[in-house]
Amino acid sequence: MSGNPSPKGKRPQFKRNKNYIRKNEKIRCREVRVIGPSGKMIGVMDPREALKLAQGADLDLVEISPNAKPPVCRILDFGKYKYELSKKKKEGAKKTISKLKEVKFRVSTGQHDYETKLRHAEQFLAHGHKVKLTVTFRGREMAHQNLGVEMIHNAVQDLLTMGAAEKSPKLMGRRMSTLVSPLPKHKQELKFSKEVVEELVEIDDHDDEDDDDEEHDDEEIHAVLEEQQDD
Repeated sequence: MSGNPSPKGKRPQFKRNKNYIRKNEKIRCREVRVIGPSGKMIGVMDPREALKLAQGADLDLVEISPNAKPPVCRILDFGKYKYELSKKKKEGAKKTISKLKEVKFRVSTGQHDYETKLRHAEQFLAHGHKVKLTVTFRGREMAHQNLGVEMIHNAVQDLLTMGAAEKSPKLMGRRMSTLVSPLPKHKQELKFSKEVVEELVEIDDHDDEDDDDEEHDDEEIHAVLEEQQDD
């Protein structure tokens, strides 16, 4: 004989296919809870009786919840049921995993760089990501927090066609930020971008401009895009 014999007194273990769906005569438990073709609960009965009901309606008896006690079965068209399951699986695989992206501004950010940052924010929102808008204060800029509030307010207003702010700007240390969530796809309209790009490229910025405290920031600030953990 080929293969290793199983230990004495023990039956060989077989792995059950998790995707296998029992139907009709394959349902052999003592009793089942049956849902009718219209979605209305019929009740608990012998599976043979439930199968007769399914056959009478020219449909199948399909086990939809095998781990329930008793297992739940539904009278339906099995071919159509399998098609719907396959369709949902494909749609789920296509869904983009939502992430939190951050776009940083400075009080001194000029109009050109401001629009560049909003283009990146639009792309993130178009891909279903949430965007954290952050204004960073350096040195004596902390005395002009109202400018930070105005910067974030303007950015939120300019992104209204792509997303909506979840809360008012909040100051934490030298950073003021708010969170923008994407609108449904059919409601989104690009304002600063010509079209949605398929791949997003993360760009790092370096700040080099001298301020009153001899700190350095880059005058040519490009969008700072950092992945953060989901809230």
